[in-house]
Amino acid sequence: MTESPLSITLDRSSPVPLYFQVAQELERRIQAGELPAGTRLENEILLADRLGLSRPTLRRAIEYLVDRGMLVRRRGVGTQVVTPRVRRPVELSSLYDDLAHAGQRPRTEVLRLAVEPAPDAVAAALEVPPGTEVYLLERLRYAGEEPLALMHNHLPLGLVGLSEASLTENGLYTLLRAAGVNLKIASQSIGARGATAAEARALGEARGAPLLTMDRTVYDDIGRVVEAGSHVYRASRYTFELTLTS
Repeated sequence: MTESPLSITLDRSSPVPLYFQVAQELERRIQAGELPAGTRLENEILLADRLGLSRPTLRRAIEYLVDRGMLVRRRGVGTQVVTPRVRRPVELSSLYDDLAHAGQRPRTEVLRLAVEPAPDAVAAALEVPPGTEVYLLERLRYAGEEPLALMHNHLPLGLVGLSEASLTENGLYTLLRAAGVNLKIASQSIGARGATAAEARALGEARGAPLLTMDRTVYDDIGRVVEAGSHVYRASRYTFELTLTS
């Protein structure tokens, strides 16, 4: 796409720093689709002059959005808008709900829904005897039109009735809560690795592309294991957010 000349009204009497005013307005326009992916911003010197800013102030605004995954600097191309990453807080919530709240238009493709005997590792995670029949779910989650995550889940039978239609239209945690299951706490491990050939095909990435991984075991308010999940996410489109306190 061609360069986009920008006009941004700045409030120089505001306590909000000028760089952050610029960053907020650019972020708003990117999220609203006014600056679609592929749009090139004009040269930083020209843009700084246009907005009446110093180059360090404008550069700080640009760097803020680069860090948030909304802009990218490419040699020979300049500063370009990219599809924003999904930023997800690490808490006991479903990806479906997080995407919906962020306005990312979640969509689910159910690849497999079956009842089968639990392998030893799954039985141990669900705290049931090996060979116990459990639900197996395999789903591909989209954010808008782009595949984002490949999700595998196992659940004990008897907690909730699952169908391909209900899983297509709702997040798993929404279905569990609607069935009276009170999700209380989870044990979670986050990592990273390269995509297998099958994962790469499903997610539209190259084989070996970096993926974020998340393994989670969820308990209800009476201590039962209600779900064991193993998910992979496109690192190019997804980040986890952590809040640290001391």
